[in-house]
Amino acid sequence: MYLRQPSPLQDLQSILYGYSVATEIHGAPSMKIFNHLGPFSEWLWPRLGMQYPSALSWAAEIERVAQAAGASAVDMFFDLLDEFRAEPVR
Repeated sequence: MYLRQPSPLQDLQSILYGYSVATEIHGAPSMKIFNHLGPFSEWLWPRLGMQYPSALSWAAEIERVAQAAGASAVDMFFDLLDEFRAEPVR
């Protein structure tokens, strides 16, 4: 998969959203976990120190935090995803 710069996570989010739509159309198990107001976003906002949900996407917020920390946004996303998946089922 190719993720272009300067917004690789926004590309990944678009791919995941497209995949989510395709699963719904074809009756496959849903991938709504990454929707803007899905479980990952709800978990992410407080994890990033945000009191309220962001009007921006989870990808944009992770990229913003990663840039401020001088870290890779893609690496940060996968670290956060690992933390999210390690927690009990919501």
